[in-house]
Amino acid sequence: MAKSSADDEELRRACRAAIEGSKQKIMISIRVAKRRGIWGKSGKLASYMAKPRVLALCLKSEGHKTQAFLRVLKYSSGGVIEPAKLYKLKHLSRVEVITNEPSGCTFTMGFDNLSSQSVAPPQWTMRNIDDRNRILFCILNVCKEAFGRLPKVVGIDVVEMALWAKENKPSVITQKNQQAGHGPVSTRVAESDLKVTLEKDLISTAEEDDMEALLGSYVMGIGEAEAFSARLKRELLALEAANVHAMLESEPLVEEVLQGLEAATHCVDDMDEWLGTFNVKLRHIREDIESIETRNNKLEMHSVNNKALIQELDKLLERLCVPSEYATCLTGGKFDETRMTQNIEACEWLTGALRGLKVPNLDSTYGNMRAVKEKRAELEKLKATFVRRASGFLKKYFANLVDSMMSDKNYFSQRGQLKQPDHADLRYKCRIYAHLLQHLKSLDKNCLLPLRKAYCSSLNLLLRREAREFANELRASTKVSISPTTWLEGSPGGNQIGNSTDTSALSDAYIKMLTIFIPLLVDESSFLAHFMCFEVPALVPPGVGANGNKRGSNDDLGIMNMDSNDSKADLQSLNESLQDLLDGIHEDFYAVVDWAYKIDPLRCISMHLITERYLSGQQADAAGFVRVLLGYLASKISLQFNRFVDEACHQIERNEHNVRQMGILPYIPRFATLAIRMEQYAQGQSRDLVDQAYTKLVSIMFVTLEKVAQTDPKTYDIFLLENYAAFLNSLYDVANFVPTLAKFYQQASGAYEQACMRHINMLIHSQFERLFQFARKIEDLMFTVSPEETSPPSIRQMNDLADCVLENFQIQFQLGLSKMEFRKMLKSSLSGVDKSIAAMHKKLQKSLTSQELLPSLWEMCKKAFMDKYVGITQLAARIYPTESIPSVSEMRNLLASL
Repeated sequence: MAKSSADDEELRRACRAAIEGSKQKIMISIRVAKRRGIWGKSGKLASYMAKPRVLALCLKSEGHKTQAFLRVLKYSSGGVIEPAKLYKLKHLSRVEVITNEPSGCTFTMGFDNLSSQSVAPPQWTMRNIDDRNRILFCILNVCKEAFGRLPKVVGIDVVEMALWAKENKPSVITQKNQQAGHGPVSTRVAESDLKVTLEKDLISTAEEDDMEALLGSYVMGIGEAEAFSARLKRELLALEAANVHAMLESEPLVEEVLQGLEAATHCVDDMDEWLGTFNVKLRHIREDIESIETRNNKLEMHSVNNKALIQELDKLLERLCVPSEYATCLTGGKFDETRMTQNIEACEWLTGALRGLKVPNLDSTYGNMRAVKEKRAELEKLKATFVRRASGFLKKYFANLVDSMMSDKNYFSQRGQLKQPDHADLRYKCRIYAHLLQHLKSLDKNCLLPLRKAYCSSLNLLLRREAREFANELRASTKVSISPTTWLEGSPGGNQIGNSTDTSALSDAYIKMLTIFIPLLVDESSFLAHFMCFEVPALVPPGVGANGNKRGSNDDLGIMNMDSNDSKADLQSLNESLQDLLDGIHEDFYAVVDWAYKIDPLRCISMHLITERYLSGQQADAAGFVRVLLGYLASKISLQFNRFVDEACHQIERNEHNVRQMGILPYIPRFATLAIRMEQYAQGQSRDLVDQAYTKLVSIMFVTLEKVAQTDPKTYDIFLLENYAAFLNSLYDVANFVPTLAKFYQQASGAYEQACMRHINMLIHSQFERLFQFARKIEDLMFTVSPEETSPPSIRQMNDLADCVLENFQIQFQLGLSKMEFRKMLKSSLSGVDKSIAAMHKKLQKSLTSQELLPSLWEMCKKAFMDKYVGITQLAARIYPTESIPSVSEMRNLLASL
C-alpha cells in the first residue's frame, strides 16, 4: 500500500507555515482533489474540473473552550501552499459519500451557515478508501468530542467503518505516535484522545456486546455473512406465513360483523325516507308563514310611513309660517332701547328660519318644492329689509352720539384743568346694540363694513379732539426753564447753568400723556374688536381693565364669539378699522415730543425709555395699531435725539477753524457734564441710543482735537497731552460704569502717553543733544553689518559682532570718536549737568498751561533721561573703559536733589 499523504511531514510543515499566526494546531492534513458538482438533467451530480487541494483539520483552544476548523489550502503559481477557505466544524450538518462514483472515494460536506444553498457543494476525492475513512473518522470524532453531536452521514455503513477502524487501529496509533514525537505536546494529547474515542463514537460498548451476543448465538464468524443473511430471510418468511394463517382463522368473526353492519344500513335508509317526508311538510308550512308575515309587514309599513309623512308636513308648515309679530318687527319696528328685546328675538327667529330651510337642516327633496322656494325668497326679503333699516339707524346713532359729546366743552380739557377722557357712558350706549350687531353679522356679513367705517370715523373725531385739547393744556400747564442747546460751546461756567436746570417735568408730562391715552386707545381697540364682531383675541379678557383692575359693567359686552372660522380675514379687516379709528392721532403725541425737545433735547433719552416700556407691554392683536403708534413715537424721539447729536458734533467741528486755539478745548470738560446727565436720563437702560451718541461725539472730538493740534507743530504734543489729560480726568468716574466710554477712555489714555513721550524726548534731546548724538555714532558703527548677512542678528551675535568691530577697527581711533573727542563731549555735556536739568524743568514748566500736569510729566522726564543715561554709561564702559564718566547712582542722586 502506498504511503498516505496524511503521514507526509513535509506537507504538514507547509500547512503550518501557511496558517502561521492563527494560533491553530493541525491534527491531520491530507491531499485531495476538488471537483465542483453540477446538477444535470438526470438529477445526479457530475464531476467537473478537478483541482488539487489540501484539507487540514485544525483545533484552537481558548481557555476551556475548543474550536474546530476545516481549512482548505491551495497551491499558488509557485507551488507554495496558501489558505483558500475556512469552515467551522460546528456548522457541519451533513457528510455524504457519492454512491454513483465507482471508487467510493468521493464525498461532500454540507454546512448550515452557507449564504447560498442553491449552489452544489464541492466534491472532495481521496486517493483511496483508507484516506477517505481516515479524514472522515477524524472529522466525526472531533464533532463528537468538541460539540457533543454527529453530523448526518449518508452513503456509508457505520458497521463497515467500525470494522475498518478495528483493522487499521494499530497503524493509526503508530502513525500518530510518530507524529507526536515531532509536534508540540498539546497536539500529541489531542491526537491520542482521538485514537481512544475512534470506536466508541460510532458503536457504543453496549451495542457491541449485544452484537457479539447475537453473533455468538449462531456458530458463524464474520466471514459467513451471506449464510447469516440467508437464514434471517428464511425466518422472516416463516413469521409472515404465521401472520397470514392467524388472519384466516378469524374469518367467522369477520362474517358476523359484516352481517350486523348490513342490518344497521337498512335501518338508516328507512330513517332517511321518514326524514325526507317530514322535511317536505315543514317546508310547506314555512312558506305559508312567510306569506302571512310579508302581508302584515307591508300594512305596518304603510301605517308608519303615513304617520311620519303627516309629522314632516306639520313641521314643514311650521317652518313656512311667519309669525305676525316678528314680521311687523322686522319690517317696520323701532330700534329704541325698550324695543331691542323684540328686535333681538325677531333676529333670532329669522336666523333660525333661514338656517332651517337650508340643507342639511332641511331634506334636499323639500328644497325643490315651490312652497319652500317661495318661503325662502320671502325670508330673504325680510332679511334685506331689516339689515338695511338697522344699518341706517346705527350709522345715524354713532354720529349723533359723538356729536353730542363734541358739543359739550366741559367734556374736554380746558385752561387750568386737565381732564381725563371718560368713555364709559359712550360704551354703555353702544353696548345696547352689541347683540344686534352680532345678529346682523350672522344675517349679512357685508353690512358690517360700512358700519365699522361709520363708527371709526365718528370716534376718530372724538379721540383726536381729546388728544389735542389734552396735549395743549399739558404743555401750557408745565413750567420748565429752557435748557441750553449749545452744550459743547461757550465758557466752562455755562455747564453749571445746564446742570442746575431741572427738566424732569418734561418726562412727567410725556408719561402723563402716555398713561392717559395709551390705555384709552388700547381699550378702544379692544372694544372695537368685540363690539364690531371681529373674531380675534382681545387685549384683555372681558371684565378686566388695561391696568389689571376690574372693569365696570359698562365695559363688559357679555358677547360670546359666534363664529371663529374667518379669524385671519377678520384680523386684516380689524387692522384696517383700527387705522381708521386712530388715523392722525400721532400728530398730537409728536407735538408733545417736539415741545420737550425744544426745552431740553436730552429728555429724548428718558422719553425713548418710557416709549420702549409701553411698547413692550402691548402684545395683543387688538392693540396692533397702538404698537405702530408707539413705534412711530420711538422713531420720532430717536430722530430728534440724533438731530441734537448732529448739532453737538457741528459745534465741536467749529473748533477746527479756530487756528489760535490754545490750552484745553471747551468741549472736553463739557462733554463729561453732558455724559453724566445722559446717564442720569438713561437710568442704565436705552443703551443703544446713548452708546451711539457717545461713539459719534467722542469720535468727532478726537478727530477735531488732532486737526486743531496740527495747526501749530511746535505746540502739537503739549496741546494733545493737555486735552487728553483733561478728557481722562473729567470722564474718570463715568467711564468706570459705562463700557462704551471705557473704550474711548483707554484710547485717550494711549494717545496721552504717546504725546507725553514725544514731548519729553524732545526736551531731553534739546538739552543733551551732543551727548546722545555721540552715542548714536558709536552705535551705528558697532552694529554695521556686512552685505552678505541678511537676517537680523540675535543678542549674542550682536555682542560678538561688537567685540569683533572693537578688535578689528578700533572705534576709539576713528575720526571724531577718539578719546580726546569723547572727553570734550563729556565736558561740554555734563560739566553743568545740574543747570541743564534745571533748564529742562523750567522749559517743561513754561510749555504747560495746566500746571497740575507738571509733577507727573517731570517724573516721566527724569525716568526717560535715566534710561538713556544708563545706555550711555554701558556704551562708554565697553568702548572707552579707561575713561571716567559720572555713574548712574550719582546722576540719580543729582536728579533726586533737584
